Amino acid sequence: MSSATPQTSPRIAPLTPPYPPEIQAQFDRIMRGAPPLVLFRVMAGHSRAWDKFRVGGLLDPGPLSLRQREIVIDRTCALNKCEYEWGVHVAIFAGPARLSEEEVRATVQGDAASSCWSPAEQALIAAVDALHARATLDDVEFAALSAHYDEAQILELMLLCGFYRTVSYLANGLRLPLEETAARFPV
Repeated sequence: MSSATPQTSPRIAPLTPPYPPEIQAQFDRIMRGAPPLVLFRVMAGHSRAWDKFRVGGLLDPGPLSLRQREIVIDRTCALNKCEYEWGVHVAIFAGPARLSEEEVRATVQGDAASSCWSPAEQALIAAVDALHARATLDDVEFAALSAHYDEAQILELMLLCGFYRTVSYLANGLRLPLEETAARFPV
């Protein structure tokens, strides 16, 4: 199931150019010259929501590697049936994160036992799945995660799961149309 529907516009209208100078500067900083995503254009139309959203972003270099971060984000978005954000991340980050086609597909159709994942990545997937299903990790899941990741990395994983669940709520609930250049869920 896709987060987008055949409709041509989201439930809350996005800003249209020309953008106010402060918003344009923020888009330029975030998008690095690419046109702003529909999600950003919707959020930027509401200053409080936009400010809170930008502060919550976790795309800066953190304790997880780019590959680990993207596995967590892609799996979280896939579990939330958020093709919009999953597709944006796959299109932009799968290559730099060195995620193979099989691994990208496994974020949607696989699980922690998928053979494409290393033991450390299997622990990541299992943790994302547990947090999605129960909003907690049992002792066995936490121990498996702790065997590969330190406390800062585990906290980052939890923050990523929560933030991208929220992003999924936004993209799905607003019925954002899929970005033209974004990947699509595997069939």
